[in-house]
Amino acid sequence: MNISGLIGAVLNLATNKANDLSITKDDLILTPQETFTPGTGNNQLDKLFHDLRTLADGANESLDLAGSLVDMFGATITFVKIKAMLIRNLSATQTLTIGGGSNPFINWVADATDMVKIPPNGMLLLVAPLAGYGVTTGTGDILKVANSAGAACDYQIALAGTSA
Repeated sequence: MNISGLIGAVLNLATNKANDLSITKDDLILTPQETFTPGTGNNQLDKLFHDLRTLADGANESLDLAGSLVDMFGATITFVKIKAMLIRNLSATQTLTIGGGSNPFINWVADATDMVKIPPNGMLLLVAPLAGYGVTTGTGDILKVANSAGAACDYQIALAGTSA
């Protein structure tokens, strides 16, 4: 698959302070980004998965990064490296917990018991354009996503990576 594009973030914030005779203003503009081309090397991608998903109240799911996800063309995806991961919690009330479980994909955290909580309306973005985060088929390829108790939760997920 020929995948090319730009992955990044935008932080554009402004603040000001009224002084006796003036206003001090501080504008923060950060736009870190990485450009990707087709392939499996540094700053390259050849696998892409994205979806809008729903988890029932208190439910969880295990996404198999090496063999069960299907891309937009109907082909099964086997990631060897994840170069970018975006998970956006669309709920205004629910918290998503990412990580843990059986055969967890852990190369983006310190160890198998680590998890990241994405609060209501929050998001997680990880970009590793060079080495990526390794996926180990059968023993380290499951990305668990869990919904807190209280209501169903919609979330968006995008995973970009390589097959080698």
